[in-house]
Amino acid sequence: MTYGCQTWSMTKAVGQKLRVAQRAMERKMLGLKLTDKISCKEIRNKTQVIDIAHYIAKQKWKWAGHVARLQDNRWTLRVTEWQPRNGKRSRGRQARRWRDDIVRTMGNTWTRKQKTKKSGDVVRRALSRSGWTEPESSSSIII
Repeated sequence: MTYGCQTWSMTKAVGQKLRVAQRAMERKMLGLKLTDKISCKEIRNKTQVIDIAHYIAKQKWKWAGHVARLQDNRWTLRVTEWQPRNGKRSRGRQARRWRDDIVRTMGNTWTRKQKTKKSGDVVRRALSRSGWTEPESSSSIII
């Protein structure tokens, strides 16, 4: 379900759809139905599964650290920094890019910050700035 999630540009709608799908899987694991009226928190306590949005954010920050630490001019780094320059842009809001979440949290100098700090520290700080906290138990399962 999260294959390649490091490269997704997360929106609220995508995050909500993923959470709904995860809750459906958790209910299926426990053999529950929606009509049983059991709260999501109670189901989460029984299954011990990590929230999918938190997992995706953590993976994205790990990937950002990896990209920032690249020494040579690989395509990964070039694509991350690439800006399209072909004429007029289309009407409406700009499409959300992968690096928009990172720049919003860490600023335009995120590559420099990633290179100088320990990877785990940067990931924890970035996740806390974006509103996430560490999961209660490290023995949680990821779907």
